[in-house]
Amino acid sequence: MSALKNLVAEKDDYLLDLLVDLGFTSADVVAKAREEAQAAGVGVVDLLVANKVVRPGDVTQAKAAQFGAEVVHLAGLKIEDEVISIVPRDIAKKYRVIPVFRTEGKVAVAIADPSDLNTIDSLTHLLNSEIELRVASEPDIEAALNKYYGSEKRTMADGAFKDVIQELTLSNVEAIADDGAEVETDAPLIRLVNQIIVDAFKLRASDIHLEPLEKRFRLRYRIDGMMQEMKSPPKRLQAPVIARLKIQAGMVISEHRIPQDGRIQSKIGNKLIDLRVSCLPTNHGESIVMRILDKEGLKLGLAELGFLSDDQATFERIIALPDGILLVTGPTGSGKTTTLYSCLNFINRPDRKIITVEDPVEYVLSGINQVQVHEAVGFTFAMALRAILRQAPNIVMLGEIRDIETASIAINASLTGHLVFSTLHTNDAPGAVTRLVDIGVKPFLVASSTRCLMAQRLVRKICKKCAAPYEPTDAELRSLGIRREDLKNANVSKGRGCNNCNGSGNRGRFGIFEIFVVDDEARKLIYDRVPTNVLRARAREMGMRTLREDGIRKVLAGLTTPEEVIRATVGDEA
Repeated sequence: MSALKNLVAEKDDYLLDLLVDLGFTSADVVAKAREEAQAAGVGVVDLLVANKVVRPGDVTQAKAAQFGAEVVHLAGLKIEDEVISIVPRDIAKKYRVIPVFRTEGKVAVAIADPSDLNTIDSLTHLLNSEIELRVASEPDIEAALNKYYGSEKRTMADGAFKDVIQELTLSNVEAIADDGAEVETDAPLIRLVNQIIVDAFKLRASDIHLEPLEKRFRLRYRIDGMMQEMKSPPKRLQAPVIARLKIQAGMVISEHRIPQDGRIQSKIGNKLIDLRVSCLPTNHGESIVMRILDKEGLKLGLAELGFLSDDQATFERIIALPDGILLVTGPTGSGKTTTLYSCLNFINRPDRKIITVEDPVEYVLSGINQVQVHEAVGFTFAMALRAILRQAPNIVMLGEIRDIETASIAINASLTGHLVFSTLHTNDAPGAVTRLVDIGVKPFLVASSTRCLMAQRLVRKICKKCAAPYEPTDAELRSLGIRREDLKNANVSKGRGCNNCNGSGNRGRFGIFEIFVVDDEARKLIYDRVPTNVLRARAREMGMRTLREDGIRKVLAGLTTPEEVIRATVGDEA
């Protein structure tokens, strides 16, 4: 035992010397800390970190220097699934390691303690490969384990897997896969499928992904916009699980060659939730994706969407106008539909008639007439829009402007006394003008009808229960165009990770916005067909904030992290 203590002491002494040599602390401070640590019965390095004499990142750099390894920041690194699959989940969790990349004959792994030779030796044998060390902080390792391998928190579905394996014989599995017949013996399977949905809902997932791979059947949830792998069902349950979901979604159980879509309604407690189900044939079986449609998210006020007070006042003024077009732009999954539905809820009053045209109608809204497009029978967006204008609505919401016919009818509607809301797929707000002109709308019509163009992205909120002050790195400050002196009165924060946020440090999402209010000067520029970059520059001169600038405001207010804003606005100017 004494020999072990001496070894640990020697290792700490060397680490302390490195902290001094690297300039993170002084020899006098270390000497004083030794006395305090000995009296308290704790490690010297731990005491220095607890007293904030050195930062955890300083210790990480010293450990790396101690063993001649590189430091890696896992939070800013995207690791491919093929690399993650090199180290099985159980091994990664046991040894607290993350595979970073693979080269011929070598696997680079990130580890918090490069002096743990037993772990390195075990990995070398288990992976049958030479190990190349990278050093990361313990919180960084923990966050990466949760991100790529799923949280340690077990879901109730884990136990359901065992029930199905024990209670389903191989013949039962084959029978269900063949015709989907529900017999008494497949009750465990039904419980398993139901539990997967319940777990996803409780973890606030927006999507459930069941993906057939070559040797496993992967289960992932998308939580706050990020994919998280959960404990997956055994490969042998792939066919019956997919068959069960196809039955529930009203799909053709015997069709395995073409994509299918369906819907499932599930009751969780006293709450009904809808799931939009997509089934896609792949090399190793049918992939199922279920989008959870939660109506509670549509009842958000504009402040909950992420608008700060000045932008909220501007936006409320725009959506109260009697006519014109408001376009919300952004990629798929950027929250455009939620924003439009929240707008409709905000202006929905008994004295106004509101009609929407959607494909598909995802959420049923009280007091609003919603029309489902059916392309198969020729009932297109354009046909539906023509028909609803004869219903004398005050406000029209069009799911998406896709072609010249739809755009022309929408613009004519806005010019004849209707307020029109719609979405468009462009990267920024001024780019919507170019997109409309490109699909064939005359510039003078765009200039006359457009009231506001708004681009948006979603960023993750910092978890309120584990938020802590955070000092951005120099790289983050450079990316955001912030000077360190600008942080004096700021409240930059980052979540440490807790049970409330499932260890991620983030809980929920909100928007960052780029609002381009089209005034007389902007109309003239649109009419003159100026290039997008000129229109954008002029819009900024007139007061438009870019997505990144709005994100920076929310970073300084302690609502989200620099990392999130950089990720969401990679193509935006600082």
